[in-house]
Amino acid sequence: MKRPDIDIGACTLCMGCTEICPAVFRFNDAGYIEIVELAAYPEKDVDDAIKFCPEDCIAWVEE
Repeated sequence: MKRPDIDIGACTLCMGCTEICPAVFRFNDAGYIEIVELAAYPEKDVDDAIKFCPEDCIAWVEE
């Protein structure tokens, strides 16, 4: 199964991913973007978040 991953060190908190795909990406209380644990991820929405990330810090990883 593949899941999205964020390079937190490269993330500038633009919040684009949370706007494009709020079911997968959220801003947590610690001040970072995190991935919501899901059984399956909506590929098109995650692909859009990857495409529009200005820092290219979102990618798919295989588990």
